Amino acid sequence: MDSSIPAPPRRPSLAPLLFLVILGVLLWRQAPRTPKLHLDAQPRTVAARGELAPFEQATIEIFEQAKRSVVHITTTEQRRYRTLWGMQSKEVEAGSGSGFLWDERGFVVTNYHVVRGAKTVFARLQGGELVQAFLVGSDPDHDLAVLRIDPGSAELGPLPLGTSADLRVGQSVFAIGNPFGLDWTLTTGVISGLDRSILSVTQTPIDGVIQTDAAINPGNSGGPLLDSAGRLIGINTAIYSPSGASAGIGFAVPVDTINAIVPTLIARGTAPRPGLGVLLLPDRLARAAGIDGVVISRVLPGGAGERAGLRSLVEGSRGVEQVDVIRSIDGRRVHVQQDLVQALAAKRVGDRVEVEVVREGGETARIEVELQDVGSH
Repeated sequence: MDSSIPAPPRRPSLAPLLFLVILGVLLWRQAPRTPKLHLDAQPRTVAARGELAPFEQATIEIFEQAKRSVVHITTTEQRRYRTLWGMQSKEVEAGSGSGFLWDERGFVVTNYHVVRGAKTVFARLQGGELVQAFLVGSDPDHDLAVLRIDPGSAELGPLPLGTSADLRVGQSVFAIGNPFGLDWTLTTGVISGLDRSILSVTQTPIDGVIQTDAAINPGNSGGPLLDSAGRLIGINTAIYSPSGASAGIGFAVPVDTINAIVPTLIARGTAPRPGLGVLLLPDRLARAAGIDGVVISRVLPGGAGERAGLRSLVEGSRGVEQVDVIRSIDGRRVHVQQDLVQALAAKRVGDRVEVEVVREGGETARIEVELQDVGSH
């Protein structure tokens, strides 16, 4: 017989249970409460706005008057692709931009780079009409192109024309276009700078360009830049941006340049390009010969240079006997051909310029040349 006394049963500890109770209380106290519903809640009363500020009213009026003159341009191109049955091609959308009506006849002005290489061009009017546009003429050196549309029954209203000759840094400007395909977008700003120079698609400098901080983005190209009177003062053409989007530095070709070129594009399809009527030796050959300046390799028969007495390379018994090296145009130094292009960029056909040349033996001559149209050469 076992005489041992059994141990009493162990009582469970209350500490874990107490911990769980305390934790539950804390969580309950921190839990979000369901707010009491107020069945009498009503929309708030709208505060009276009052009249718009005068500058707001003026901005709205400018946009309302100008938007009907702005068009949204889209282009298509032909692309080839490989299939199981060989190479195929199809027409696809290539890009978009902006433009504006030049007159009631349906001529539309835009940038050349907007329609360059396009197979088909369409213009959408502010009223929603989508019409095909046909290229009338272009001036790649100034990044300008003229299209023509048949608007049907739509009424066309061209923008009032301003001038860029008296613009001032700090005055207000308004840009209308289709950035990223967002139709008829208005951005505002000021003229940030004048007489800037940018390169066209042909790498020809465009001088007298307007700089603005009005937001200009891809798709704004070809749209109008307006002054506070709603007049056209430029065509939005380029931006400076490391990211490709607006950085507050946009450029517009001035309206005085547009007004000088567009009528010629409408009448002739091309714009006159002023020149000397000469052909030039490549810069690399001139540099190899140790020449600082632009060498005239040939004077075109009957051209402006020949009439003025410019000389070209002539091979004789002693080698090159006659050659003119252009050193300056109207006092503007010329080292390479790009300098010559820039010196003539602001000139017009018929202008007279003083050409300083250095001839064989170091003789310097200053010759007056009446610029001719060299666009066909």
